Amino acid sequence: MEKKWWQGKIAYQIYPKSFQDTNGDGIGDIPGVIQHLDYLQKLGIGILWISPVYISPCADQGYDIADYYQIDPMFGTMEDMELLIKEAEKRDIKILMDLVVNHCSDEHEWFKKACENPEGEYGKYFYFAKKENGKLPCNWRSYFGGSVWEQVPGTDWYYFHSFHKKQPDLNWENPLLREEIYKMMNWWLKKGLGGFRIDAIINIKKPLPFQDYPADRSDGLCDMSEVLKHAYGIGEFLGEMRDKTFRIYDSFSVGEVFNEKEGELKDFMGENGYFSSIFDFSQTIEGKSPKGWYANEAPSVDAYKKCCFHSQKKAEGIGFYSTVIENHDEPRGVSYYLPEAARHDKGKKLLAAEYFLLKGIPFIYQGQELGMENMTYSSIEEVDDVSSKAEYAECIRVGMSPEEAMKVVNQYSRDNTRTPFQWNSTENAGFTTGIPWLRVNPNYIEINVEKQENDKESVLNFYRALSELRRNPQFQDTLIYGRTEPFLEKEPGIMAYFRRGLLQDIVVAGNFLDEVKYIEIPELEKKSDSVLISNDYVEWKEGQLILKPFQVVVLSLS
Repeated sequence: MEKKWWQGKIAYQIYPKSFQDTNGDGIGDIPGVIQHLDYLQKLGIGILWISPVYISPCADQGYDIADYYQIDPMFGTMEDMELLIKEAEKRDIKILMDLVVNHCSDEHEWFKKACENPEGEYGKYFYFAKKENGKLPCNWRSYFGGSVWEQVPGTDWYYFHSFHKKQPDLNWENPLLREEIYKMMNWWLKKGLGGFRIDAIINIKKPLPFQDYPADRSDGLCDMSEVLKHAYGIGEFLGEMRDKTFRIYDSFSVGEVFNEKEGELKDFMGENGYFSSIFDFSQTIEGKSPKGWYANEAPSVDAYKKCCFHSQKKAEGIGFYSTVIENHDEPRGVSYYLPEAARHDKGKKLLAAEYFLLKGIPFIYQGQELGMENMTYSSIEEVDDVSSKAEYAECIRVGMSPEEAMKVVNQYSRDNTRTPFQWNSTENAGFTTGIPWLRVNPNYIEINVEKQENDKESVLNFYRALSELRRNPQFQDTLIYGRTEPFLEKEPGIMAYFRRGLLQDIVVAGNFLDEVKYIEIPELEKKSDSVLISNDYVEWKEGQLILKPFQVVVLSLS
C-alpha cells in the first residue's frame, strides 16, 4: 500500500460552539480553538476536524449552511480562520473543515432563488415536485421524523429534505450544482486546509424516480436506511469529487458513510478510493432500530468486540478506517459502551486502549480524553438537539410516560457530547465567563483538564501515553501498518488482539468483567520487559497474565 502523510496521524474533533468561548457570549469560537493548540499538540494531535463554522441559522447546529464562503460571526472572522490554519501548521497540525453538501440551509441564496421559480435554473439545484392525485412523490421519513417533503409556503410545490425541513437536499444529478461545490471546496483547499470531513455524503444519491417503499411505522413512512439500499451509482459523483478536489491538493478526506453496500469498501477507501478513509460506524449501528431510540439496544461488550474485529478483518489489505467511540452525533462512549460497573477511570482507560490501538486513524472527540460522561436532563425543555425532541415525541406517541421518554433521551441524545468542554473547576468549567449556550455537566468539578493535567494516573495522561506509543518510531510499523489478529475471540468479556508488524508484534488484552481472568500468551518470553502500557499493576501467575477487573495491558512481543 502506498504510504501517505496522514496514515500515522492522530485526529481530534472539535465542536467549536462548546470548546472555548473567548468573548463571554456563551458560545465557543475560533480564537478559543487557537488558544488551546498547544494542549492539542501535547496530546499528539496531527489532524484537527472543526465542526461547521460557516454562516448558518443553526436549525441543526451549523449543519445547515447558508453561505459556504463566510464564517459565522458567532465563531469569529475569516481572518481568525486563516490564523487558525497557520498556527496549526506551525505545530504540524492539519485542519479539516466539515463539508456539508448533501444539503444546505433554506436561507442559502440558491434555495431562495429556487423557491421563486422551482422550474428555473436554481430550482434544478434542488428536488421540487407537486402532488399527483393528492399524493406526494414518495413515503420516505426524514432522519428527524416526518415526511421528507415540505410545502413551499403559498404554492403547490414541495421540496425534498432528508434531514430538517430547513435543510433542503441538493440535487447532485445536476452537473452545474456539482461544479459549484467543487469550486467552493478548492477555494478552501487553496487557503491551506488539510482536507475535509464529509457529512452525510451517502445521501447524495437518491433512487430515482421517487417511489414508495414498505412502511415500518404506523405513520406510513419508510426509514432512510431502507431507501439507501435501493440507491446505486454514487461512485460517479464521489470519484469526480475526488479527482477535481482532494487529489489535486493531496488532502485528507474522511467520509461519514453508514450504508456502503457489500463489496464497496475498496471503492470508498481503497488505494484509489473516493476518500482517504471512512469512519468505522459498525459499533454505532449495532443495536439501532428503525422504530426509534426507544427500541434501541446498546451493544454488549461482546457485540462491541465482534463489531471491531469484523471491521478490522474487512478493511485489511484495503485501507484505513477512522476509528471512533463518540462524536457530536452520539452519546459519550464511556456512558454507552462500558458496563455500568466499569464507568470509572480504570474502565475509561480500558475502552480507550482497546479502540485506539486498532488499525486505522484514531479520532478523539473533545472531552473524550478526559472521560467526559453523559448529561442527565430532567425535561425535554432543557434539551437543544432537534433529533432528541423528535425521538422524545415518538416515545410519547408509542405510549411512554414523560419520565420513560426522558430516560431514552438521556441515553442517546446528541446533547450528551455537545455540553461545554470541561477545562477547570471554576464557574462554567472555564468554558465561558458568560452564560453557556448549553448547560455544563455538573460533574465538571471532578472531571476537567486542570485536575488531570499533572495527575500521572489520569485519563488524560493515559490518552497521552497511547498517543506517544503510536507515534514512537520503534512501534510505528506495527501500530500503523500491522494487521489486527483477534485473540481469545470467544472468551466472554475479554477483548484481546495482536497487532502484527514486519519486525515486531504487540498484544492488547482487556478485561471488561468485574472478576479476575487468567490468560496465556504463548509467544511472550520476557514478561518483565514487555509491558508498554497498563491501567493497573501487571502480575503473572504460572506463566499466565492476571487480568484484574477492567484491566487492560499492552505488551511488546520480541
